[in-house]
Amino acid sequence: MISVLILTHNEEQDLPAALQSVSWSDDVHVFDSFSTDATVELARDAGATVTQRAFDNYAAQRNAALDTLPFRYEWIFILDADERVTPVLARELQAVTETTPPEVAAWKVRRRDFLFEKWLRRAQMSPWYVRLIRRGRARYWREVNEVLQADGEVKSLASPLDHFPFSKGIAHWMEKHNRYSSLEARWIAEQANQHPYSLRTALFSRDFHQRRFHQKQLFYRLPGRPWIKFFYLYILRGGFLDGYAGYTYARLQAIYEYLIVVKTREIQLKKR
Repeated sequence: MISVLILTHNEEQDLPAALQSVSWSDDVHVFDSFSTDATVELARDAGATVTQRAFDNYAAQRNAALDTLPFRYEWIFILDADERVTPVLARELQAVTETTPPEVAAWKVRRRDFLFEKWLRRAQMSPWYVRLIRRGRARYWREVNEVLQADGEVKSLASPLDHFPFSKGIAHWMEKHNRYSSLEARWIAEQANQHPYSLRTALFSRDFHQRRFHQKQLFYRLPGRPWIKFFYLYILRGGFLDGYAGYTYARLQAIYEYLIVVKTREIQLKKR
């Protein structure tokens, strides 16, 4: 009794396995941004309902799907094409939706990122994501690295969701994060100073997304962010224990942060 939402754009490589991992649902919706490959055909062949909308930004796209699609069930599981619902997670999803009290609006899941076929157990950034929501009880905000806010209590699932962010190769990951860094830089230059932060909230808030927001606001104001990010992932989080995959991931994240820094500086100089 769970609907599934998958957002896509040219995902013919990854989508079939994602759809297979949610084949237990009889209400799968693919919300497509006018793909030019075989994404739509593959989705329809698998029995999914396909709806298309021109992409504007990540939060708006996800909110449009939540607002307009005719979901059959009260609970919606949100999946990306490069993610896979594990069998144990599928069983837990079925169990919790049958027993969750009304004050609980959503469930978050621990995502396992893989690089070079190795789980980044320690190096991975923020492994917890809200993915199971009650219809009409959650909204997204921020154009990139969007945040989902739930109207009610958010609880945690025990079973993992597998994620393969490098399934299309390192070059594709870099291209995507080059776009992300431009959006992040624009947001920082235009809006970051409008949102004050609280160190207490950043460190001690029980609300994961509120804590994460204030941590980001604090982080944006620190000098040497690329080095800090690498040190945090590789040393403090123990990414070195993930071997070469952990080192590579920490370096890639530092490069991503450096792109945000220099692009933000570029925008600020142009404004002057």
